[in-house]
Amino acid sequence: MSVLTFNQRSFLLDGKEIQLLSGAIHYFRTVPEYWENRLIKLKECGFNTVETYVAWNLHEPEEGKFVFEGIADIEHFIKTAEKVGLHVIVRPGPYICAEWEFGGFPYWLLTVPNLHLRCYNQPYLEKVDAFFDVLFERLQPLLCSNGGPIIAIQVENEYGSYGNDQKYLHYMRDSVQKRIGQELLFTSDGPAASLLNSGMIEGVLGTVNFGSRAEGAFEQLKQFQTNAPLMCMEFWHGWFDHWGEEHHTQSSESVIETLESILQQNGSVNFYMGHGGTNFGFYNGANHNEEHYQPTITSYDYDGLLTESGDVTEKFFAVRKTFEKYVDLPEMKLPPVTQKKRYGEVYLKEHAALLDSLNQLSNPVQCQTPLTMEEAGQAYGFIVYETVIKGAYGQQTITVQDIHDRGQIYLNGEYAGLVERIGNRASIEVDITEEETKLQIVVENMGRVNYGPFLKDFKGITEGVRAGNQFLFGWTVYPLPLKDLSSLKFNSNDAKENHPYLHRGTLNIEEVADTFIDMSEWTKGVVFVNGHNLGRYWEIGPQQTLYVPAPFLHKGENKIVVLELHNHKGSIRFVDQPVLG
Repeated sequence: MSVLTFNQRSFLLDGKEIQLLSGAIHYFRTVPEYWENRLIKLKECGFNTVETYVAWNLHEPEEGKFVFEGIADIEHFIKTAEKVGLHVIVRPGPYICAEWEFGGFPYWLLTVPNLHLRCYNQPYLEKVDAFFDVLFERLQPLLCSNGGPIIAIQVENEYGSYGNDQKYLHYMRDSVQKRIGQELLFTSDGPAASLLNSGMIEGVLGTVNFGSRAEGAFEQLKQFQTNAPLMCMEFWHGWFDHWGEEHHTQSSESVIETLESILQQNGSVNFYMGHGGTNFGFYNGANHNEEHYQPTITSYDYDGLLTESGDVTEKFFAVRKTFEKYVDLPEMKLPPVTQKKRYGEVYLKEHAALLDSLNQLSNPVQCQTPLTMEEAGQAYGFIVYETVIKGAYGQQTITVQDIHDRGQIYLNGEYAGLVERIGNRASIEVDITEEETKLQIVVENMGRVNYGPFLKDFKGITEGVRAGNQFLFGWTVYPLPLKDLSSLKFNSNDAKENHPYLHRGTLNIEEVADTFIDMSEWTKGVVFVNGHNLGRYWEIGPQQTLYVPAPFLHKGENKIVVLELHNHKGSIRFVDQPVLG
């Protein structure tokens, strides 16, 4: 039986010393048609291992309904890694952070009574166990001990940054162990005493995550674990971006300096990220501290060794060159560069006003108080709240108490203003002069918090709506997950500024290739190509283009739909280069 073990200094596979040179690729951020291409490139860079998280929310989008097809086909991803000659490290969570919606948790956990996340809480553990039963049954044949490529599995994820419930961690350790037998288990945490103290588990290998100062990080690990090899489970050689902030990059020189330091200490390493990919659809996460809510952008380029669209970088070659000093590598044979095409301008001549299309897109719910998305059984997207205010109140302050995350307010069909969590804008001043005033609020879920103490992030209107100090009751709620736009009725009427509209056009192509949509002229919204949700765009940047992988396109006609929330343009442009900041 073959399993990964270790002695005081090194990892051992089949009794032979192995230095794990790993790169992270998340199967859920790259279209399946490109998995092999990205994995081959990782191997050609000199890596012997690929690491991936498992996104619970992708696999169990509704409780008890499991998905393991298409981009969720983790078994195919792991078998592809094996085919190209890579070992596999799996980090199944249940919490993964990863700048991914709700840290990988499915939205419906928020609807379970008396559930508390990431601790020894029976309702939570029952849901985790139900998922693990299904997941590990699929992973079982792929384990190293069964002749497969999976050599190590993580227990939880950076738990020391969240809590100190050792009873929970022991339960998670035993829960994974009983499902996988003899495979190597590990934890990963930041290199601080408080984090390692709370995140490490008896009988489980500890690893550390860092982006610089390797000696100090490993020294800290050795304080807690003396007789084990050193491993950086997340080597942050790039970083992710939030909307409205700078695009992050890190120089090859500083990356190589830290890498050399890891390898000189006989340390093993997992590059986070080898290839970042894309937060397609509404799957981006968000950060939140006491004051600021910071949603993550659509691109997860991460300044990785491969770009968002899978091209090798200068950093890629610098890393390969460094590896060559420590291990014997065969001659590099890279696959051909994936073709990128500039398809030019596409005119969007058909339009559908979102507020006029609610009954085509949604099954409305009547309620006394505004329902959260979760209460309405909705995972992601938009939600519209509607009520009638009776009486001419005159000058009023409309307050949306605890908006999650961004709301556009309309009175009798006219735009009245914006409330948003970013910047803590909860109120607008209005004049209510009619005897009956229809109030509508279009709310966008910008991504649930994926890290830190504020994970319980309900979406929509989470408290209530007031005119002055008076709460407004009696609502119609329209959930808009925008999974299916086929029922929309388009026309050629002009779009009104600051009203959300869906615009449609057709891209005709002879040859299919990767491309990028330049949204720099537009304000804020979402783009769909042949029904595939590419993700969000926003003028505040840093990202200005959306990546369109070739498998989303086909020869001939391609339907493009843009949901724009504010300022409407007549066309979009397909370009052959990304603009990420």
